[in-house]
Amino acid sequence: MKKANPALFSTRRIAPPWAKMIMAAFLLFAGGHAANDALAGPAGKDAAGKGLAIAIEADRRDHGFKDYAADMTMTLRSSNGSESHRRLSIKVLEGRDDGDKSLIVFSRPRDISGTALLTFAHKKGNDDQWIYLPALKRVKRISSTNRSGAFVGSEFAYEDLIRPEVERYTYLWLRDEAVDGQPAHAVERTPAYQNSGYRRQIVWYDQAEFRVLRIEFFDRNNALLKRFTASDYQKYLGKYWRPALMIMINLQNDKSTNLSWKNYEFKNGYNNAYFNKNRIKNLR
Repeated sequence: MKKANPALFSTRRIAPPWAKMIMAAFLLFAGGHAANDALAGPAGKDAAGKGLAIAIEADRRDHGFKDYAADMTMTLRSSNGSESHRRLSIKVLEGRDDGDKSLIVFSRPRDISGTALLTFAHKKGNDDQWIYLPALKRVKRISSTNRSGAFVGSEFAYEDLIRPEVERYTYLWLRDEAVDGQPAHAVERTPAYQNSGYRRQIVWYDQAEFRVLRIEFFDRNNALLKRFTASDYQKYLGKYWRPALMIMINLQNDKSTNLSWKNYEFKNGYNNAYFNKNRIKNLR
């Protein structure tokens, strides 16, 4: 989602007057100090309007990267402390009129090499995901009812790997507080799409750059399930912030998964033809 249209947000779950929401979005898109002014202004007095304004601003600041690629090391840690490691790469194509497309391909260890996940995020309706499993030699579609399942045995669910388009959630600003010494906005977001494994999430955005610092995921019974953190951010192309480390901790089973990122490259010239489910079984 790259340019939020306030008309897309349903009043079914977001109750503030339309004028306040539209004013917040307009001021935020003005950039500069207007973002902080909007959060302190009329919409900022309303928790739902302020939460939405923060999400719009975070999304706006990441608009225009076109595409990027990166390499990752995945570290899976069991409850007894044992570890296993995997290597993978990701390519992302920014969506214009719809959500982003991404392709993840594993290269090591040998038994998982060639496994690939293709994701099409959408602003409306169900997202699309396909996984290629070399052992089966076929591409399998991930149904929307299975998106809460673990991705290749990690603590990341399939739905965690889909870009969170603004339109797919409702929002509620909770409070401002420090996260690891950084002033942050705590915003509750509730999935507005079907079959999510989460009842709600709390996201902490740093107040300076609107980067995601932490997310807490609550299961369908509203029990705290997982905690995600992103750190060691670096700026690319003078604008786009990307973390070097992501950690997902499952607080119910004491397992965790780390993703260490490196070799970010932007504007590689990818197009829609590259993100094709019919060719992912030939990737390595």
